[in-house]
Amino acid sequence: MSIVIMHAVTSVDGFIADEHDEVGPLFDWYFNGDRPLIEGAEEHGPFQVSATSQAYVRPFWQSIRATIQGRHLFDLTNGWEARPPAGEHLLVVSHRPKPEGWHPEADVPFFTDIADAVAEAKRRAGDGVVAVCAGDVGGQALALGLVDQVAIDIVPVVFGTGKRYFGGIDGQHLLDDPDVVIQGSRVLHLRFPVRRPQAGSGG
Repeated sequence: MSIVIMHAVTSVDGFIADEHDEVGPLFDWYFNGDRPLIEGAEEHGPFQVSATSQAYVRPFWQSIRATIQGRHLFDLTNGWEARPPAGEHLLVVSHRPKPEGWHPEADVPFFTDIADAVAEAKRRAGDGVVAVCAGDVGGQALALGLVDQVAIDIVPVVFGTGKRYFGGIDGQHLLDDPDVVIQGSRVLHLRFPVRRPQAGSGG
């Protein structure tokens, strides 16, 4: 059975980009090592990370079968040209239709409802991982109880303002203690299981 993991690289104060969608030093750790992160995917960049980061990130990315992104990230990346960095399947959440003529050969469905997107992504992922990109779409998925784990790669920089990891999520959402705590080079890898309400707890 698939699991849903919300994921992104973030600043210490919780921003995945600045107000102009620039990532600044957030991605520097992808290039500060001597170990390849992805084999045979040069179109996504010559990722060279530390041995510690490779040992964590590579199997994580290899476990991903489907990725869900929002329309804003789709527009910024042109949907990774229908070839996401990890996983075989890309799904997009958007209230606007797929751009006319965009990679007509690619099976990249668009959904107006995040729950529908997660359901289809889980079907496609089988027993693999569904990765939900952090930001507004990821925050919506977490608020609806659709996320099983929150994975955060924290970079030692403070942005002050920008695009938030959890988007515009409202209210408190408890996570369990992290079951992954790994210090890389200029990055801290954390993963938190999402705490589920206990039966009879009333919340």
